[in-house]
Amino acid sequence: MEKNILPIKKAVLIFFVFACGYFISALLRAITATLSPLLTSEFNLTAGDLGLLAGGYFLGFASMQIPLGYLLDRHGPKKIISSFLLIAIIGTGAFALAQSFTGLLISRIFIGVGVSACLMGPLTGYRIWFADEYQQRANAWMLMVLSMGFVFSTLPVQLLLPLIGWRWIFGLIAILIFLIIILTLLFIPSWKTEDINHEKSSESLSVVWKNKFFRSTIPLGLFNYGGMVAIQTLWAGPWMVRVAGYSPLESAAGLFWINATMLVAFFVFGYILPKITKLGIESMRLMKFGLPISYLSLLFIIISGESAGAIHFTIYLLTSIVLTLAQPAVALSFPTSLAGKSLTSFNLLIFVGTFIMQWGIGLIIDFSKFLGKGEIQSFQISFFVYLLICFFSYLYFVLKNKNLANE
Repeated sequence: MEKNILPIKKAVLIFFVFACGYFISALLRAITATLSPLLTSEFNLTAGDLGLLAGGYFLGFASMQIPLGYLLDRHGPKKIISSFLLIAIIGTGAFALAQSFTGLLISRIFIGVGVSACLMGPLTGYRIWFADEYQQRANAWMLMVLSMGFVFSTLPVQLLLPLIGWRWIFGLIAILIFLIIILTLLFIPSWKTEDINHEKSSESLSVVWKNKFFRSTIPLGLFNYGGMVAIQTLWAGPWMVRVAGYSPLESAAGLFWINATMLVAFFVFGYILPKITKLGIESMRLMKFGLPISYLSLLFIIISGESAGAIHFTIYLLTSIVLTLAQPAVALSFPTSLAGKSLTSFNLLIFVGTFIMQWGIGLIIDFSKFLGKGEIQSFQISFFVYLLICFFSYLYFVLKNKNLANE
């Protein structure tokens, strides 16, 4: 597919519309961290239940990534995003009406399916409509929007809870999703591409998964990236309440400032990335030298235990920001005709990994408590297991890419 670079005004409008959809996706992704004390009390949830409930979003999200790649390459973001958001309305409404854990979980999975195109759709469009040197900036600024959604999922949601309750919050979100569908249909360009037969599409997907660079990022995407998202969207909240002794309101305020800081960080990161690239500093080098710093900050959280709060998680997430370079790096390593498939394949790794890590961290906490460990120690053990997995994922990535640039 040929690139069709859009004029700046049109590009800004498209970014705004896409950002609205991704904002809602992020809000729905992270809202369980703020609601976790309330949902745990109302539905008598264990740590494993809470991890599974939050992970249900990612399970639904991940299940659509491979078919989404085909759909986006064939039909484009306009048709696919607007169609999928209809499912999100159904899931959000069902969550608002749920009367049991099972109802919550099924609704959460539907929400994940419904918003599964809200990042991949835009990134596929940007791959065609934006110049190559601005791909990483567009990716970083979409992650800025992600942080904005996370910000609104924290203190604003906590302040709304006494006024309208969590069920009506989901009802309002469903109305916003409907408005975003209208904006998408009105302002996103139609997709123009050559016909692609099914056989060629199948071969294209195999090309992605056989690519050496893509394969080197699989553990990073699954465990490191997925675990980082799991902590940001869920486990930072329970740590602050159950380990550091925060009240639910203090935890929500802590999450607010964590995500507000990440919002600013992604804006700055997106702005300077093209400048860094021009200096000859590539994504690979930034990830290679940046990730060990994030591991040290996570280790400090684990050692600090009850003394580790919002500021420590902020530092951990800030030092993990280099992980976000992996996705645009994967996309740029393939031709534009494989934009949807390469992006959604890597996104599949992230969201399967997030589901595994959200649930897995909860299961390890419950198992540690079953073995007689205290609350604080159980959290420390669980986070340390995650740290070890990250370290080995990093070693695999570095060793696999030692000679990749020369091949």
